[in-house]
Amino acid sequence: MIFTSDDLQRLDTRYRAAFANSLTGFKAANLVGSADADGNQNLAIMSSAVHLGSHPFLIGLVLRPSDARQHTLENILELRSYTLNHVHESFYQEAHQTAARYPRGVSEFVAVGLTAELVEGFPAPFIAEARIRLGLELREHHPLAINGTHLLIGEVVLVDVPDTNVAEDGSVDLGASGTVTISGLDCYHRVQQLGRLAYAKPDL
Repeated sequence: MIFTSDDLQRLDTRYRAAFANSLTGFKAANLVGSADADGNQNLAIMSSAVHLGSHPFLIGLVLRPSDARQHTLENILELRSYTLNHVHESFYQEAHQTAARYPRGVSEFVAVGLTAELVEGFPAPFIAEARIRLGLELREHHPLAINGTHLLIGEVVLVDVPDTNVAEDGSVDLGASGTVTISGLDCYHRVQQLGRLAYAKPDL
């Protein structure tokens, strides 16, 4: 199948969204935890997290246009703190359900049956069931004129990861952690490591 730009524009909206979201390959499956100033908690699945740097430790996150009742965006801009929780294979179905458009006053934690957990000194909720959890503070917010989405750049200020899943060189074994990935909009996959390779050099 070959699609030109004109062909892509003529695709049915839902077909185009599923097609486009599949083309980038496997993506990280994270649940973003946030809260507003009144303590109302929100949980939303995201597949757009990307590593931006390690000094400082920065992660980018792309959120949908703000006219889509984006409670997560509103909360992050208000409190400037949020969490990224790796989706574990034991609760990927509950994680997927957070994509439903619950009313503002409804906590997705409660609605899907996951446990909100607060860490002292950090205002945004983590998921108690998650094995890898990151706490972030908002550093930059860039509304993107091209399509109305929002790029958030957060600095990781708290990390919770099992000791046994961190190698001597600092790399995290995501397969052993039970982290799952997403392809497209709704297909979840287990992680299986093929192998680790040496640092790439022209003569190696």
